[in-house]
Amino acid sequence: MKKTDKADILTLLRNSADYVSGQQLCDRFQVTRTAVWKVINQLKEEGYQIESVSGRGYRLVEGPEDILSQSEIMSRLSTKWAGQKVYYFDETGSTNTDAKRFAEAGDPHGTIVVADIQNAGKGRRGRSWQTLSGTALSFTIVVRPDFAPEKASMLTLVMALSVAEAVSEEAGVPAMIKWPNDIVLNKKKICGMLTEMTMTPEMDEIQYIVVGAGINVNINSVEEFQEEIRRTATSLKIETGRHMNRAVLLEKVLNRFEKNYEVFLETLDLSVLQGAYQEHLQGIGGEVRVLDPAGEYTGISRGINSRGELIVEKEDGERVQVYAGEVSVRGLYGYV
Repeated sequence: MKKTDKADILTLLRNSADYVSGQQLCDRFQVTRTAVWKVINQLKEEGYQIESVSGRGYRLVEGPEDILSQSEIMSRLSTKWAGQKVYYFDETGSTNTDAKRFAEAGDPHGTIVVADIQNAGKGRRGRSWQTLSGTALSFTIVVRPDFAPEKASMLTLVMALSVAEAVSEEAGVPAMIKWPNDIVLNKKKICGMLTEMTMTPEMDEIQYIVVGAGINVNINSVEEFQEEIRRTATSLKIETGRHMNRAVLLEKVLNRFEKNYEVFLETLDLSVLQGAYQEHLQGIGGEVRVLDPAGEYTGISRGINSRGELIVEKEDGERVQVYAGEVSVRGLYGYV
């Protein structure tokens, strides 16, 4: 059977309140009973508890505590287009790199690439982002927009809002955004993002954009982080004490992103999402240091404007719109 059939069987079992007969599965997917039996056994080997009763069929009792696979991801999605084509890798270099390769090959808007282990992940300004098995949710989504290239940078903020909302819902604790796109819990980073745009050969239109995120989910302690980031990094498990299902979290992120992206398309700015973003914005009304290559300065964060720029009020009262680009913003006495 194809992987999509396996995902479809898992979806049917997950959404059914009663037993699903083997004959129902055969008729629905046009396969033999032997093929169904093989898929059921594969799912059992992956940790799914499936009850088999003669004359009644199969019933999903419980799924694994945390599993990432193409079938698991696809069986949970209820989105219209976000994640309707899924690539999953046990290990890869960078989901952004993979997503760009698939986009170049013509894969559609909403294609996602997910990996358990990412060994050459990319962050802003060429920083590396590495993950270990079972600990992180690393994914990238391909979007094929029909808007001007200068609008593209705002998609990073759309994804940041989506992740903050999904994490807050799933973890039960308020996830905040360190402008423009780091997600923080208790003033420590749990998620970084990278948005990359590819133009048409004429350089006048967007061919595609990939938006990647890496969320620290089930890392047990700060000692598991690289030494240089232990002061500023954390994970959902460290902050909540709970082991979390990464496929469930991905489902919630994609649901939020699809809705927020469609809201963004209505105005091609952040005017409608601005209020929601600022509810999650860390340090609004507090002092910040702007690390501008033209010269550092301090001021008060006054939130974002409709273009996603951070408004900083200087000591003399002047309000400056800070564009992400090569500018970083820090708290006056630390990371946030």
